[in-house]
Amino acid sequence: MGAAKVAITLEERLLRMVDRWVKQGRYPNRSQAIQAALREKAERWKRTRLAEELAKLDVNAERELADERLAGEAWPDF
Repeated sequence: MGAAKVAITLEERLLRMVDRWVKQGRYPNRSQAIQAALREKAERWKRTRLAEELAKLDVNAERELADERLAGEAWPDF
């Protein structure tokens, strides 16, 4: 996958934390440390978004749909 170079501004506290991760050998450089943090944040956001959408479902309506299917035609063989 390609990469693009960007300039960002970080609070000094965050930059020190990133530098500490690099010094400890967790990441080979600042860029990879920041990329890992952004990937983790994106994954958390996806899970939160999924949970929000699931919360919108009407449990009773979903159960009725499932019961209709179970009472109706047989499930296909896989």
